[in-house]
Amino acid sequence: MKLLKFLQYAYLVFAVLFVYDAISNWNVKSPYISLGFAALAVFMFFFRKKYRKRFQDRGKL
Repeated sequence: MKLLKFLQYAYLVFAVLFVYDAISNWNVKSPYISLGFAALAVFMFFFRKKYRKRFQDRGKL
């Protein structure tokens, strides 16, 4: 279970890396793919956080 909590925060690390990639390649190529992946990673962070909390609360009944 602790591994899943760690992987949840890995999505934020990937989001930061994709934003950095988009900023560093702003004039060289289109940054929209990197920004899209960054938005997807942030969405996945909150999605996993919500469902992990729901799964933990289900066991407390």
